[in-house]
Amino acid sequence: MARVISIGNEEFSVIREKNSFYIDKTGFIKEWWENEDVTTLITRPRRFGKTLNMTMLNCFFSNKYKGRADLFYGLDIWKEEKYRNIQGIYPVIFLSFARIKANTFEQTKKQMYAQIVKLYEQNRFLLDSECMSDTEKARYKMFLESPLDKDISFTVNDMSDYLSRYYGRKVIILLDEYDTPMQEAYVNGYWEETVAFTRSFFNATFKTNPFLERAIMTGITRVSKESIFSDLNNLVVITSTSKQYETVFGFTEEEVFSALDEFGLAEEKLKVKDWYDGFIFGNKTDIYNPWSIINFLKFKEFNAYWADSSSNGLVNRLIRTGASSVKQTVERLIDGDVIEKSFDEQIVYDKLDRSENAIWSLLLASGYLRVETFRWEDEMTRKVYGLKLTNKEVEIMFKTMISGWFECTEDSSENFIKALISGNLDAMNEYMNEIALETFSSFDVAGKENSRVRPENLASCYDYKGVANGLSLNDSSNLYAMTRQSSHFYHGFVLGLIVNQSKDYIINSNRESGFGRYDVMMMPKNHEKKGLPAIIIEFKVINPRKESSLKETVDMALKQIKEKNYDAELIKRGVKKEDIRHYGFAFRGKEVLIGEG
Repeated sequence: MARVISIGNEEFSVIREKNSFYIDKTGFIKEWWENEDVTTLITRPRRFGKTLNMTMLNCFFSNKYKGRADLFYGLDIWKEEKYRNIQGIYPVIFLSFARIKANTFEQTKKQMYAQIVKLYEQNRFLLDSECMSDTEKARYKMFLESPLDKDISFTVNDMSDYLSRYYGRKVIILLDEYDTPMQEAYVNGYWEETVAFTRSFFNATFKTNPFLERAIMTGITRVSKESIFSDLNNLVVITSTSKQYETVFGFTEEEVFSALDEFGLAEEKLKVKDWYDGFIFGNKTDIYNPWSIINFLKFKEFNAYWADSSSNGLVNRLIRTGASSVKQTVERLIDGDVIEKSFDEQIVYDKLDRSENAIWSLLLASGYLRVETFRWEDEMTRKVYGLKLTNKEVEIMFKTMISGWFECTEDSSENFIKALISGNLDAMNEYMNEIALETFSSFDVAGKENSRVRPENLASCYDYKGVANGLSLNDSSNLYAMTRQSSHFYHGFVLGLIVNQSKDYIINSNRESGFGRYDVMMMPKNHEKKGLPAIIIEFKVINPRKESSLKETVDMALKQIKEKNYDAELIKRGVKKEDIRHYGFAFRGKEVLIGEG
């Protein structure tokens, strides 16, 4: 009989006590212990079993679980007498920053203090012991009475001292989701204060702590050493490209297929692989995300469980507000392409807004991308990664994310699609101008590096001769060049609108046909189906040196479609000339004009 799956249960002791579904990862205990690294930071995507493994370590080493051999009977670690002899003999400090999520630094600080207060409350028995002096006991009580009046940088260091005296052993420190406060600080604009605060805390806890036996930190990202780990020269960092602990977090294919057999789902193996395989840690391929697998085992339905399990707000924001090149690269990824990027796996959060490469590093750490290829450049001084979307589930997430940028409360986007297919120009223009005015920011349509030049203001700069009022022709030309990125933004916007039409259409972007490269082509899968035309779209930003109105820009776009013979690919595939629609999209900041020809 298949074991019961307990969704969301991250407590090792409860899972074992109830004999719930569990894939044995206790080999991690031996691997970590025998590496003898003092402080280890392990980064893995969310929902990859980090917290479960940390509670497992706590149950194994903590003297609070002394005599709980029942938790480990039948598991790999219990096969060796050496490890049976050290179960439950160490004082363990177990902290989690997973719930430290606040809009301000003051709130974050209070939440971190609450974690330390909880630690001190759990160990209040020390006040009745002889291991502490009267002065230390008084300081202990004062902290519990007025915690916010004390600097907590050395509180864990002090607790390590007290516990090691009491038990006669150095302590093991486990810190789960260490980077959650960092991400919140970046998103909410109090990064510098949080960095200064956590740097001193980490230094006292993990570096200048003579009472520390071993320590593990887990998180999603590797925050740069310069940010918070500048003093930790004893830190071993394990990222998704590291060869250590390759199979500890996530399920291997063997483990997944065995589970499918247990739950009577053996016939679904290939489809499960298509949906949920694709993660690569170190040299180990075919790693599956545990959250999706256990949900599939329980509900027996294919769904984007992992992608939908948490907010993708940071990734969403970085892509949506990124330069046009970021959006174009995401477009290529959705098309199944492998992109080559060079970056440091350290996440420098305060550079995310300025460094495109930092975005790819974040996407890799978060599990949305996988490393397909790797090579060194510049005499082995620069790593170049070939990156691809991890799997079908992630692809669906990105498509949903992009579509979500353009949703209206009245779901008028659906009406836009109907108008596009039927050739209703009035409805298309009404929708596009309304959504551009109400939803797009100047930041979006200008591109990040050009955001100081407001596109909506450029429209009022041009006189009827196409020359910017009060500006020279060269100035006007520069403004044109600076607003070309809006074409790429609208390009990505329209792709987001039509991406859900893949049932009826093959959707291509920036491909060769005839004598050039079209912007967007919608090719009917069944070109003989009535009312399903083929569609070619060309995007253009008004060039004030050549065009005096958006109408002229539309005409230029339609002229390019014809002169470059973009119809060639469609006709080659059997689409009739009369079943092909040509659309020209012209832009001036937030002003849009769509024409057909």
